[in-house]
Amino acid sequence: MTWWMDRLIQVEEKYDDLERLLSDTEVVADPGRLRRFSKEHAGLQPVVETYRRYKSLESQLAEAEAMIREEKDPEMISLAREERDGLMEKMEEQENHLKRLLLPADPLDKKNILIEIRAGTGGEEASLFVADLTRMYTRYAERKRWTMEVLNSNPTELGGFKEIVLLLRGDSVYSMLKFEGGVHRVQRVPETESSGRIHTSAVSVAVMPEAEDVEVKVNAEDIRIDVFRASGCGGQHVNTTDSAVRITHIPTGVVVSCQDEKSQHKNKAKAMKILKARLLKAKQEEQRSQQEGLRRSMVGSGVRCERIRTYNFTQGSVSDHRINLTLYRLEEVMDGDLDEICQALIASDQADQLKSMEVA
Repeated sequence: MTWWMDRLIQVEEKYDDLERLLSDTEVVADPGRLRRFSKEHAGLQPVVETYRRYKSLESQLAEAEAMIREEKDPEMISLAREERDGLMEKMEEQENHLKRLLLPADPLDKKNILIEIRAGTGGEEASLFVADLTRMYTRYAERKRWTMEVLNSNPTELGGFKEIVLLLRGDSVYSMLKFEGGVHRVQRVPETESSGRIHTSAVSVAVMPEAEDVEVKVNAEDIRIDVFRASGCGGQHVNTTDSAVRITHIPTGVVVSCQDEKSQHKNKAKAMKILKARLLKAKQEEQRSQQEGLRRSMVGSGVRCERIRTYNFTQGSVSDHRINLTLYRLEEVMDGDLDEICQALIASDQADQLKSMEVA
């Protein structure tokens, strides 16, 4: 028996046990147990319903094959063979769906995220592309009905950003954008380029799950807080009071600055949120690196040094190098239409996980 079929039998047995418990008068009288069992039952329901549809197709397939063996009429045999082929195709689809449903859930998938975008090689053109990616993720958040907040930014005079940190809140934000971390490369002719030469610039993106207080505890004695006068390209970014905040985490050397708000208190709160997210991500990466036989995902680790995607404006294309995907609709992607790329990355990761489980 395959690993996934054995697992399905266990899941269905558990589901049936929970159904019996939910009908038990003692459980009904206990709100805590009733709520816990109901939640667990609802979580298993999609798997069990899909498994039962698979078993129904399996029974229909057995009937079709029996007809092929026993029927004498050539026309009926031909019809039975057509039915068999259709059922086998449906069963394969259901089987792949069931395997994906059985994959262990990423505990971070439901979390909100911080996206940190920084200009890399390319000077002002890289800073302008930070602004473009910021708009792309903002538009995608609007499509998904997520909320977006700028935690910190370092703007340039031409309308770009040396660095910007966004907080995205909503349903399963991390699950959709967790593979965005890495180096994003842009190839285009800058507006300032009179000779029409194509420039290549790079921007780094880090995706960090929002840290809960119970996940990352920052002791007061482990941080140094400095306040200073905000600076920038002018306007709202220049203050006349020392409202900007810099927090240094002494044990790790992580430094976070925040100056977007006029209030020192608000800047401190935002800086602490960024600090905790960075510390949580560092902790997770350390844990992963310590695991022996760590699965090497074909979608990559999401670290900044890894070039993951190229946006080619002269060809109107965007290419994700991890899964060899190229789309010739760059304008739509830059306007926040990221679903096809995100879903392809998720599917690739799931396929790699399934491959690992089959080998094991």
